[in-house]
Amino acid sequence: MSDNGSSTLKSYVDSAAGMVQSAVGSVTGNSANKAEGDASQQKAAAEHDASHTTAKLGPFSADPNTGATAKDREQRSTGAWDQTVGSAKESLGNLIGNENLRKEGEDQNLRGKGAEAEGQLKDFGEGAADRLQGGIGKVAAAATGDRTEEAKWTQVHDEGKVKQRGAELDMQKHA
Repeated sequence: MSDNGSSTLKSYVDSAAGMVQSAVGSVTGNSANKAEGDASQQKAAAEHDASHTTAKLGPFSADPNTGATAKDREQRSTGAWDQTVGSAKESLGNLIGNENLRKEGEDQNLRGKGAEAEGQLKDFGEGAADRLQGGIGKVAAAATGDRTEEAKWTQVHDEGKVKQRGAELDMQKHA
């Protein structure tokens, strides 16, 4: 498994190197160097974007680059469901003129929003903690040369990243 934290850093380094190479090519008039530098910058940008990609797979988040997955906190899906049902009740209540049903739907929608937000924050925090713990564990295992332990900590890191990115993705959708 690749360490996406280092791939993000690598993308920054590659982008800077490409920028320098492109600038040197421009100054010297060497179009091949300039084109190669531009290509390096584009590749670095794509690598950076890929390191921040997470896909939603139902109640799971997945990193298409590493294959790592993480189960979303159940609060997130039940909160989203409560929002949907609450909105439907609210609309139906408005349509038929039933104030109690409208109010019940409004309350359920608000409870759902709160539950989903709480689940997102918890997943984000757990993901960040797992990423940190995995990164530190991986470095310690690499220092001792224990490849099995290093792979275990890489998995902890990658799953934490997926959990954190999945929560970020959901939060951005609602922002």
